[in-house]
Amino acid sequence: MTRPAILVTGAARRIGAVLARTFGAAGWHVVIHVHHSTLAADELAASLPSAEVVTCDLADGEAALAMIAGLAARLDDWRVLVNCATVFRPDTARAIEPDIFAEAMAVNAETPTRMAQAFLAQARSAGGRRVIQFLDQKLLNPNPDFFSYTMAKHAFAATVPMLAMAQQRGEDRVYGLAPGAMLPSHDQREDEHELSGRMNLLQRLTDPQELADAALFLAQGWLESGQTLYIDSGQHLLAQPRDVLYLARE
Repeated sequence: MTRPAILVTGAARRIGAVLARTFGAAGWHVVIHVHHSTLAADELAASLPSAEVVTCDLADGEAALAMIAGLAARLDDWRVLVNCATVFRPDTARAIEPDIFAEAMAVNAETPTRMAQAFLAQARSAGGRRVIQFLDQKLLNPNPDFFSYTMAKHAFAATVPMLAMAQQRGEDRVYGLAPGAMLPSHDQREDEHELSGRMNLLQRLTDPQELADAALFLAQGWLESGQTLYIDSGQHLLAQPRDVLYLARE
């Protein structure tokens, strides 16, 4: 295989699928990870010049590490891991719901961190490896909604500079990519998203393609390792007391 390879988790739908299409069009071999959406993943893979599908439940950390090991053993130039998959379930700051918290911490923080560590230890790429961790503009613009999700993203964000500092190979990079409101989320209607998606400094809908283009830029490794890019039309610079999903309904 002469194409550089990239694994995108949660790549069958939504932003993950935009990433897969963008890297595929740029000449990459795209490994599409899914949990349940195998039909959508197969259809997406068939539409790309070079792609394959892998399945794994990211709540199972050992299965995720086995997936990384299997790919590392057979991909000659595995250059990028994008940890995009996320669970986003509603809870509040009044009391942690144990099941929601445990799932959020596993899928949104623990497992992708372990995957990044395994990728950096095992993947082969002569041009250096890149880890891109999907975060959230809530890191700098917090609110108490989706409490466990936000806690997990804060924990995950802390790993970006630490993993970057720990690397021995100067050509490797670890980055964060923090989106704002881009697509309808949770139970949001399209008209609500039209309103909430413009709750940023530029008062515009941020196109998911902008996020994919940023990921493609980070894959080149031009930025110093450990940095995070915010792709949110300035939403992280605001102080929003609630998630925009609810602000649009008030």
